[in-house]
Amino acid sequence: MESKLQIISGTYRGRKLTLPRGARPTQNRARIALFNMLESGIIAPSAKMIVWDAFAGSGAFGIECISRYDASAIFTDTAPESIAAIRKNITAISGDNRSKIVQNDAIGAISQFAPRANIVFVDAPYDAAELGRAFVNKLGRVAKPGTILIWEQESTNSIEPNPETWNILRDKTYGRARFLILSRK
Repeated sequence: MESKLQIISGTYRGRKLTLPRGARPTQNRARIALFNMLESGIIAPSAKMIVWDAFAGSGAFGIECISRYDASAIFTDTAPESIAAIRKNITAISGDNRSKIVQNDAIGAISQFAPRANIVFVDAPYDAAELGRAFVNKLGRVAKPGTILIWEQESTNSIEPNPETWNILRDKTYGRARFLILSRK
C-alpha cells in the first residue's frame, strides 16, 4: 500500500514505510509529538534500549526507535500482512541485525518479551479497546520496574491503567489518538 507514513528523524529520516492492508497507523504528526514528549526527560536518547512494538502493524514505532537511538526492536503482530510489511520496512533500512519479527499474539508473548524490554509500545486496534487493557494489565505483572509503556488508544476511550502498577507520566491527545506514557512502579 502506498503511504505517506515515513521515518521522521534519525539515520533513516524520510524513508517511506510500507503499510499492511487495513492499517490504521499513528500519523507522522502524532509520532512527532510522541517522540518530543519522550525526549523531554522520559528517556535518555543516548541510552541503549530494547523496544517492543507489541501490535506492530507497519512497525513504525520500533523502526523510528532504531533510526533515532542505540536501540534494537522486537515486533509482534498476528496478521501475516503486517509481518510482511514489517520485514519489508526492516530490510529497507538494513535493520535485520537490530530487530526480531515474530508473528504472535502480543498478550501471549508478554512473558517472553516484557522482561527484556525497556520501552513497550501498545497500539491495539481501536475497535478492540479491551484488548489493550488486557495487555497493559498482564504487562504490569511481568515488566521490570522503570519500564516505559506507551499506550495508544482512541481519544474517545477513557481506559486508565492500574494505579498500583503504573505511574502516568503523560496523558495527551492528538486528533484521534490518545497517548498514555506510563512507567512501571
